[in-house]
Amino acid sequence: MNGRRLLLMLLNQVSWLLFASVLIVFGILSPRFLDGANLVNILIQSSSLAIVATGMTFVLLTAGVDLSVGAIMFVAAAFAGKLMLAGFSLSTALIGMMSVGLVFGAVNGFLVTRLRIVAFIVTLAMLYLGRGLGLWITQTRAMNLPESFLHLGSSRILGVPIPLLLFTGTVAVAHWILARTPFGRQLYAIGQDAEAARKAGVHTRLWLFSVYVISGLCAALGGIVSLAQLGAVSPTFGQQREFSAIAAAVLGGTSLFGGRGKVFPGTVLGAVLIQMVENGLVILNANPYLYPLITSAIIFMAVLIDCARYELMARMNRRRIR
Repeated sequence: MNGRRLLLMLLNQVSWLLFASVLIVFGILSPRFLDGANLVNILIQSSSLAIVATGMTFVLLTAGVDLSVGAIMFVAAAFAGKLMLAGFSLSTALIGMMSVGLVFGAVNGFLVTRLRIVAFIVTLAMLYLGRGLGLWITQTRAMNLPESFLHLGSSRILGVPIPLLLFTGTVAVAHWILARTPFGRQLYAIGQDAEAARKAGVHTRLWLFSVYVISGLCAALGGIVSLAQLGAVSPTFGQQREFSAIAAAVLGGTSLFGGRGKVFPGTVLGAVLIQMVENGLVILNANPYLYPLITSAIIFMAVLIDCARYELMARMNRRRIR
């Protein structure tokens, strides 16, 4: 039993171990990697992924999944681009992006909770729907946005970059919700046993609906940050972001089986870890074709760790019952 507890402890701390390992390895291979300016740049560049992964964490806590977040980012960005190129203000474009995220999230939540369609199928269909809608809006052409949108990504408030402020604010609110509110505690209960939570008086349908709305909102907000940094909407905008978001959450300790995980430091650590790897590869001038291979290895590792942790916890619980 002591051996199993030690193994479980190591699996629970694997995010920190990977983080330290990546930091040390890239620091040795390139001293420029540990430069203060580069570390700040990693945080800024990870802002969009961390925000999207925060919304994904809410869904994963209920044993669900949202594969549509990348498509939501794309549609929201395309919609904002059309608005700004038509002469509308920056604030109108931002409100439009957030509205798109809320609508997509609400549709996902409605189909999952009211029509009882499996979340994987619903969000997969919305992924294709969103991609198609975004390509239709952009006519599969890149849209360069006005300077005012790009200025949003480079501006600072009290010396802190706006993307970093949005990242910090989103994480702080999400962490407070999960750690300090009845809603957060009930999400964990739903993830552990939805039927038991319903019998205990938890509004499971409403809360499940809410997590998809939150995920859609975070996807739109992540799209704002990413769009402000790029300044243009391309046909590949937000593509495969859903997989990176899931990997970030799971690397941070959130379980694919529900009922376990934290936004801070968990999901944040996972998002920064993924961005650290990408940044390190760029600094080392690695072959670009290696990037998807390494990303896929990270996703595989995250899932493998979560499955091992879940199986070990299940065995320990069975042993305790006997």
